[in-house]
Amino acid sequence: MSRRYDLVVVGLGSGGIVAAEFAARIGLRVAAVERDRVGGDCLWTGCVPSKAVIASARTAQGMRTAARVGLQPVEPDIDLAAVWRRMRSVQERMAETDDNPDRFRAMGVEVFEGEARLLDGHTVEAAGTRLDTRFILLCTGSRPTIPPIDGLEEAGYLTNETLFALERPPQSLVVLGGGPTGVEMAQACNRLGIGVTLLELGPSLLPQDEPKLVEILTRRLVAEGVEVRVDTEVERVRTDGARKFVEAPAVTAVADDILVATGRRPNVGGLGGEELGIKLADKGIGVDSRLRTSVRSVYAAGDVAGRFLFTHSAGHEAAQAVRNMFFPWRARAISFVPWCTFSDPELAHAGLTGAQARAKYGAEKVRVHELPLERSDRARTDAEEEGMLILVTAPERLVGAHALGPAAGELIHELAFAIRQKAKLHELSEHVHVYPTGSTSIVMMAAEAAYERAKRFAWLIRRR
Repeated sequence: MSRRYDLVVVGLGSGGIVAAEFAARIGLRVAAVERDRVGGDCLWTGCVPSKAVIASARTAQGMRTAARVGLQPVEPDIDLAAVWRRMRSVQERMAETDDNPDRFRAMGVEVFEGEARLLDGHTVEAAGTRLDTRFILLCTGSRPTIPPIDGLEEAGYLTNETLFALERPPQSLVVLGGGPTGVEMAQACNRLGIGVTLLELGPSLLPQDEPKLVEILTRRLVAEGVEVRVDTEVERVRTDGARKFVEAPAVTAVADDILVATGRRPNVGGLGGEELGIKLADKGIGVDSRLRTSVRSVYAAGDVAGRFLFTHSAGHEAAQAVRNMFFPWRARAISFVPWCTFSDPELAHAGLTGAQARAKYGAEKVRVHELPLERSDRARTDAEEEGMLILVTAPERLVGAHALGPAAGELIHELAFAIRQKAKLHELSEHVHVYPTGSTSIVMMAAEAAYERAKRFAWLIRRR
């Protein structure tokens, strides 16, 4: 049995959902193949469950620290099973609405459940059916990378794919990996009363982010009770009864379970792509500036292409791929993506760090502008003064923005847009910002740049 389509999307996660809906809305005949559940990692094992748990943890911490806003603090009575049930209820509501396969069928997308295999550049086999198509878009995502640590497999471990499937989490955890997932879950679990040791192989947590802000956030984690160890290479894992021992040269961490958060690798196996000549790159399927693989009718987007491992970039890439397939103009794959680690305070990133800017433009052309959050009136009123806004210019144009503070993930978008538009810092002062908001910090820094610029033209002032 064979069916003919304009586009077959393999994988209905963050990228595949966007591609399927976009293509269907512009009148194309679309099929989508999903081997597991619509929504992919974001809905079931990533963004959604982690942020639901973080919300519970943030509320618990607010109860403990209520004295900072003049209220009586109280230690929350935490039912971990109830927190996990609430998390699953959020997932289920989303699965019944936006990520419901019937929603896509109503758009005209034919959804096939099962494994997909590419027979050639225009044919996909799924659920015993041959899908003939003009184009194929691979959106198969990624899965956790498991480090080759002696005894880890025998002892057993959790990943983001299994932690949220539990009825309730363990009472204590050793978290391996100080990237965004490790940091977010270490803090959230600690706030929910779970003992946490966080081990990072490198010299600091969150190595992609602005070091000064990472240092502030690390101090916050330690102050809240997370045991943080950097420069720690785990040598072996062993068990003694129900307890697990994670052994490194300078420390042995003991807990009920281990959460592995040491990165991700693309889901490229089993698709048949290599047999067709689809080339792999260092971090996934190789794509060109149009997101096209070495087989011209096959494109890849999201984690499987290995460019940026974020839900928001996956959706953006998938939409770009569809445009490049079917419209006469061509869009280059995005090369600039902001991100945010949803710790408390949040840590958001866009563009270059100070060190990266100096390496690219030369130290003499780069300025790093800093504004501690304690200078923000909104931070003062909300008793959230721990953090900082750092803007990087070269020489006057904004090339980097980094924020540590409440809702930093919301704040970063204006700055990311300014970077893309090659705006000068002083130009941001021309936009009126609502007071009091966190974004008032942006206009404060832009105003400083505007004042400096005005001084250069002081000789033009009319004296009378």
